[in-house]
Amino acid sequence: MKKNKEVVLGVTASIALYKACDIVRRLKQEGLGVTVVMTRESEEFVRPIVFQSLSGNKVYRGLFELPESWDIEHVALADKADAVLIAPATANVIGKIASGISDDILTCVVAATAAPVLICPAMNERMYLNRITQGNMAKLKSAGYRFVEPRKGRLACGKTGLGCLASVDTIIQELKKILSL
Repeated sequence: MKKNKEVVLGVTASIALYKACDIVRRLKQEGLGVTVVMTRESEEFVRPIVFQSLSGNKVYRGLFELPESWDIEHVALADKADAVLIAPATANVIGKIASGISDDILTCVVAATAAPVLICPAMNERMYLNRITQGNMAKLKSAGYRFVEPRKGRLACGKTGLGCLASVDTIIQELKKILSL
């Protein structure tokens, strides 16, 4: 059995992405290894160097980067993960995972992993409550994926509603349950 637990943190393009920096910091404080996988769009919010500095590990950004080793990187990441955490998770990435679309490094890691996957949605309330988004989430839940539901609060559009990323404390607590810590 592994002594040190490894978390692969997937981050997507949501204004809530800044909270992922705190998630990395907190996971490291808990003694966990953290490797960050960014969607290309998420780089518009936070630069990869921030996550590299916080995690102490290479940040993975694309399927076609030159590998550091001869491993197939998305499979190697999937294999090393004791858990995959996606925070924040957009409607786009939830829909792609639910549909089996693996067209970027994050969705390929999720498709290849046998580890538990914890998804933390963050998006506009109408997007979150959209029947298709809810259907995608229900499909993933029935397949064993776990969710930390968003909370009500001020959304990026300026309105107040359901769709704010859950608190970092709530996310960390749920992840610790999954990892049996």
